[in-house]
Amino acid sequence: MRISVVTIFPEMFDALKCCGVFRRALESGIIDFMVFNLRDFTDDRHHVVDDYPFGGGPGMVMKVEPFYNFMDWYKSKFSSNPFVILTTPQGKRFNSDVARQLAEKEELVFLCGRYEGVDERVVNMVDEELSIGDYVLSGGELAAMVMIEALSRFVPGVLGDEDSSRDSFYNELLDHSHYTRPREFRGMKVPDVLLKGDHEKIRLFRHMERIKRTILRRPDLFLKRDLNLEDKKAIIQLVRLLAEGKKVEEME
Repeated sequence: MRISVVTIFPEMFDALKCCGVFRRALESGIIDFMVFNLRDFTDDRHHVVDDYPFGGGPGMVMKVEPFYNFMDWYKSKFSSNPFVILTTPQGKRFNSDVARQLAEKEELVFLCGRYEGVDERVVNMVDEELSIGDYVLSGGELAAMVMIEALSRFVPGVLGDEDSSRDSFYNELLDHSHYTRPREFRGMKVPDVLLKGDHEKIRLFRHMERIKRTILRRPDLFLKRDLNLEDKKAIIQLVRLLAEGKKVEEME
């Protein structure tokens, strides 16, 4: 998979390349990651990428020509049909489903805006406008890094254990709790069900936790879910524990 980014601050992406799962994906060749400086695709000697907005108003607007110059060069060098993403607070909300869909693409190009935004004509060459939330950042770089990190987890081979990509938000449920040694710390104990080796009960316990957490923290996700047999069993057990005045952690 090839992922490319266009920005006026390419050094920001050193943080993404240096560490963790994404760095290993680069080293193994599973992902080919390139960062390009938009200023290299300007037509003037001062490498200007912004100008005053027509009609007046505060701030500066990123010019249309450098983006088109870049895409002309990219298509002549690599591919004529990459999937192009513009990071913008006006875009569709990025989530786990979008990350999974993007991970299926062969080539992604992220365009990072700055200032008051980009010339509207840039949008004409964009396949998807995406946002990571209802707030404004100084530029699209951090949003692009969030999206790239998230989608890379769904690229086959990036994670050693494919189930590791099934964290919070997988299948519209939040993740269950996790524990490791010691068994007890300052009076806080690991739930007994996790220590007895009964894998069927452990699976049920974890699914109950996912159901409970989603209902309490993200009811909007739970309301979208079509309940399956596993969900119904977990809910029945949750109601039984509630009737007995017990917590999920007290499941035997």
